[in-house]
Amino acid sequence: MVYCSPDKLGELAIPAGDMHVSLITVLCIARLCPTVCGVNFGTCILQGNPQVPALFKNGDLVIGGVFSIHDYLRTEKHTYTRQPQPLECSGSVGFREMRFVRAFEFAIEEINNSSDVLPGITIGYHIYDSCASVPMAVKVAFQLANGLDLIFNDTDSCTKSAAVTAVVAESGSTPSISISRLLGPFGIPQVSHYATCACLSDKRQYPTFFRTIPSDHHQAAALARMVKHFGWTWIGAVRSDTDYGNNGMASFLKAAEQEGICVEYSEAYYRTQPRSKLKRVADVIRRSMARVIVAFLASGDMRILLEELSQQPPPPMQWIGSEAWVTDPEMLRFNLCIGAIGFGIPRSVIPGFRNFLLDLSPQQALKFPLLTEFWESSFSCSLKRQTGSSTGMRACDGTENLRALQNPYTDTSQLRITNMVYKATYAIAHALDAVVCNKKHCDKNVKVEPRQVFDKLKQVNFTQNNYHISFAINGDPVATYELVNWQLQGDGSIDFVTVGHYDSSQPKGQEFSLSKAIIWNDGKEMVPVSVCSDSCLPGTRKAVQKGKPVCCYDCINCAEGEISNETDSVDCYPCHPEYWPNKEKDKCLPKTVEFLAWDEILSIILGIFSLAGALVALSMALVFYKNRTSPIVKANNSELSFLLLFSLALCFLCSLTFIGRPTEWSCMLRHTAFGITFVLCISCVLGKTIVVLMAFRATLPGSNVMKWFGPPQQRLSVLGFTLVQVLICVLWLTISPPFPYNNMQHYKEKIILECGLGSAIGFWAVLGYIGLLAFFCFVLAFLARKLPDNFNEAKFITFSMLIFCAVWITFVPAYVSSPGKFTVAVEIFAILASSFGLILCIFAPKCFILVFRPEQNTKKHLMGKVQSKAL
Repeated sequence: MVYCSPDKLGELAIPAGDMHVSLITVLCIARLCPTVCGVNFGTCILQGNPQVPALFKNGDLVIGGVFSIHDYLRTEKHTYTRQPQPLECSGSVGFREMRFVRAFEFAIEEINNSSDVLPGITIGYHIYDSCASVPMAVKVAFQLANGLDLIFNDTDSCTKSAAVTAVVAESGSTPSISISRLLGPFGIPQVSHYATCACLSDKRQYPTFFRTIPSDHHQAAALARMVKHFGWTWIGAVRSDTDYGNNGMASFLKAAEQEGICVEYSEAYYRTQPRSKLKRVADVIRRSMARVIVAFLASGDMRILLEELSQQPPPPMQWIGSEAWVTDPEMLRFNLCIGAIGFGIPRSVIPGFRNFLLDLSPQQALKFPLLTEFWESSFSCSLKRQTGSSTGMRACDGTENLRALQNPYTDTSQLRITNMVYKATYAIAHALDAVVCNKKHCDKNVKVEPRQVFDKLKQVNFTQNNYHISFAINGDPVATYELVNWQLQGDGSIDFVTVGHYDSSQPKGQEFSLSKAIIWNDGKEMVPVSVCSDSCLPGTRKAVQKGKPVCCYDCINCAEGEISNETDSVDCYPCHPEYWPNKEKDKCLPKTVEFLAWDEILSIILGIFSLAGALVALSMALVFYKNRTSPIVKANNSELSFLLLFSLALCFLCSLTFIGRPTEWSCMLRHTAFGITFVLCISCVLGKTIVVLMAFRATLPGSNVMKWFGPPQQRLSVLGFTLVQVLICVLWLTISPPFPYNNMQHYKEKIILECGLGSAIGFWAVLGYIGLLAFFCFVLAFLARKLPDNFNEAKFITFSMLIFCAVWITFVPAYVSSPGKFTVAVEIFAILASSFGLILCIFAPKCFILVFRPEQNTKKHLMGKVQSKAL
């Protein structure tokens, strides 16, 4: 045994990391280049029995073909005491795969008869059956690379160049990977019609691999987008335990995670695994809560799984299929998959192909064992006379007609993968044409090296039968799919119906389009539901359940002041400060603006009392004016009384400025008017109180105090006290005046439109000054309370000041604690209450005497008690 070192293998373009290459591979390479390993092998001796092509045809140039015609490889138990038996396929012939083989033959026959491609050159072919297994695929790849000519029994030497210029292979991803790893170091191009594993796009590992079918990278992304499009967030996943299934499902799961899709389970199965594994996968599907299953399975694996599920059918499920089985006619017999959808290769038409398929006679079938087996499997009869009795089959009588058959071989209504074989064959033919032909002149004597074909394959760009054929830098074509739906027809049969398309060459977001209604597994057009948790309605947010995937969640109502206006919102969002959520918490509405409006009942009542107070003040002034010469009016200092009544009328009216929407001018007016009018009022009361005190002190012998507090001094005192308040108000308005203010702190759900104080010092200075004057007035009136009863002015002033002070003392806590518009109402009430207290206590008794007791309006009555007190 001789092994080549890694650096020697590097000279053969074998990646240094691929040290798992078998000993047979190394020996074969060494025989092709005997000096590489420094060993002289002498005569090359073929080890083992070569594999005879299933079908072949001679030609000037030869193309290899490898197909999974059978599904199984016969297995044997190795005893290591004798040489193992040659590899041999088992199972029945796959009719669909036979159609692929015949499409390969048809394309070559069409090319040989064409004057446009390789004129004057005949293409031959060697077709092998890989049995859908890696060992057989590896074996036939060796033969294609070693140049063995088994057709003419030329097996004396294995040092020739490759027997083929290119290979169309294979129907499965795993065998294709094995073939590509063997053919790649020799530069032999391989064009696959059905190997979709995204891993094969890696040119570092598979440098000579091409394919006419799109990579699963595109299909996985398209499937994830489709699942998201229909709102399925809780799905099951099952795959073939092969390179095709594992890589395809890995790509899908990655794309699904990015789309927010959760997978309840992900199971793998391969048809040669123990039945216990199959039953476990089937039980997982039956117990699953997910109503949608994404199946990335090879056709054979899917058939076995559906057979197992049919024994104990699960609840109705929506199947999402990969291109490997979703357009396979043999799957249509399973009613479990009615309504299934998936992406398939676009359906095509190949003119003349159906006639070629059916133009197969028993005599032609007898030429090759594969065709013989196909014929006998199709008609259940024996073509060989002697074997009819031994096999238990009747002898074929010549009445068999392929046109009467109804199986995947004769069904040309769904030419999808078949067209991929057709395109792959033509791609190789165009590459060969570019090598051996020059302006329609071809030289059949030119020695064609596989690497030349490989270089030209990268450049092919043509249209055949309205199908464009070209390869990207990674050997992949443009990804185009049809969205296929399994629909139940009127006669009870199931048919593939194209309901949409996917084109990766379109702008992002426009690749996927629906053209027809989808009929789901329940026979209706309503999309089935498959979620772990029901959608969270607007006004709620999702909260992931502990220990479960993100698709399993609880719906939590949005917090106060927050909304969510989308279904399945992850978060709730706060409204703008001037907005508040509606009851459903799915919309932000403008907050209710609250202020003491004119049309409110409270405002109307307060307004009525305000106007009534002003009318009372004016009425009393009118009564006083009418009786201005009477003793009681003269005795009460008529000039200050009229000024007091005028100021009280203004006090009543200034309360009206507190009603209505606050504006910049109304905010400044209400506080300053209130402060000035009340100071004017209290100044008048204070003047009257001082006059009363001074009047009785003037009655004492030798007292001339009244000359210091006569009418001029009274007017000046009132003016002086009022000017101080005016000065305070001017400073307040100049430095920081009141202003309209949206108070959003007191209530969350509404805005209180009020007047901001601007300067709090200015506001409390105005109130403090009023309180100071009121306090002095109360003290002086209290000192004059023991004056003669008939001259009761001081008592009334004392009582009025008591009410005034009580009202404004209680006003402070009520003002601070009252909410919203009631703050303004409290202020108006305090103004009205204190004003009514003053006018009723000071002027009501006098007006009562003037109107109802005129007999008491005499100087004698007023002075009566004064004299008695003096005596």
